[in-house]
Amino acid sequence: MVSFTKKHIIILLLLFQAAIGFAQNNVLSEVSINRKSVYVGQPVEVSVGIFTPTWFTQGVNFGNIKVNGAFTVYFRSVSMSKTINGKNYAGVVAIYNVFPYDDEDLIFPSLDMVVETPNEGDFKGIKRSVKTKSRNIAVKAVPNGYNANNWLVANNVSVNESWQGDLKTVKVGDVVQRTVFRKVYGTVSELIPPVIWDSIQGVSIYPTRSSINTEKTKSAISAARTEGVRYLFEKEGTVTLPEITITWWNPNQNKLLKRTLKEKTIDVLPNPDLGMLETVKDSLQTDNQEISEASSDDEAMKIFGLSLKDFLIYLILLLICTYLIYKFLKWLLISKGLLAKWKQQRLEALASEQHFFKIFLKQVSNKNKKEAVNALYLWIDRLHLKEPTLTYFASAYGSDLFISGIRQTSLDKPFDPLLHVEDIKMARKKYLKTTNQISITKSGDWINP
Repeated sequence: MVSFTKKHIIILLLLFQAAIGFAQNNVLSEVSINRKSVYVGQPVEVSVGIFTPTWFTQGVNFGNIKVNGAFTVYFRSVSMSKTINGKNYAGVVAIYNVFPYDDEDLIFPSLDMVVETPNEGDFKGIKRSVKTKSRNIAVKAVPNGYNANNWLVANNVSVNESWQGDLKTVKVGDVVQRTVFRKVYGTVSELIPPVIWDSIQGVSIYPTRSSINTEKTKSAISAARTEGVRYLFEKEGTVTLPEITITWWNPNQNKLLKRTLKEKTIDVLPNPDLGMLETVKDSLQTDNQEISEASSDDEAMKIFGLSLKDFLIYLILLLICTYLIYKFLKWLLISKGLLAKWKQQRLEALASEQHFFKIFLKQVSNKNKKEAVNALYLWIDRLHLKEPTLTYFASAYGSDLFISGIRQTSLDKPFDPLLHVEDIKMARKKYLKTTNQISITKSGDWINP
């Protein structure tokens, strides 16, 4: 027969409680990726799942996720159930796409989350901390033989162009604008490289300002980039505007694809008014400079990685929150009677002896004799003296040197407080001690005279 001591029973109880605690807090997390290595610009789908043997009593908030060296796009969250070790679990899975923008390896970070689920057999939600695992993603550089400046990873690309100006009657000094529009599927707009405009003999080139945008659904992402160039024809004769080749790497087919915008041949006619050529050229250079400055301003406004629009939104939200906190604190102070008490204390402090003495000392430190005299007499008026005069104050509380200085005062030689400031301080201390008043303390230092 097996006998159990008290020690054995305690150990069994602890093991039993630990087993119950594991069962009740058995919230699991999973992080999976669809690729372990990708090229620059190639997306990695990352799925972050949280699972519970019961259910979630509140929505699961995965929060904002930032991956250094990549653009991270949240797609959607899906509810699902799965069997883990023979046990049914309910879960929520968040799906992200991570787009590396350089050839440094990535780390999808570990997430610290709080979820709320009930214990098994109960219905009351309990907050529980969950920490997911980080995942490493290897990023490969642009393959040898490919131009890194034109590198683009996409599922598909559509290209269109438009022209402004009559290409059939171009003469010297005329301007023709060419606009190229690209719709790219499976990437973000920041990863679409700009069109490289080839130089042309006898033609000046002035790029226009580009525009980009990204569109996302719950299961797909696409981006667009529009940019253009203005051709200024400076010489007569036949000019060929070169073709534009758009290339991209298709990760599904594992090969490079391209689309080509055909070249244009233009017969440039002579223009008897060549004086206007310089005027047009100056105007285009001015416009081009403004576009460059605007682009620089846009880049400068990406404060903390935020665009101008996002920065303004966050700034407005911050101002609103600050205003609401101010209103709440004011309401709290009024409801508790603290605001009225604070105002009364401040009024009393502003009328106090120590406040006027600080004004006097400030004028002394500024070496302003006239204002110091005025401040000194205003301070004397705040003292509880039998006679509200400087002479009485000196005779009652001052030193022999102070009294002597007062007695030597005349119309020709008025009293100079700058010379007797230390005597005045000592007399004030004696006055405060004699009348049992509190000297200057930190309680009054918050007043700005």
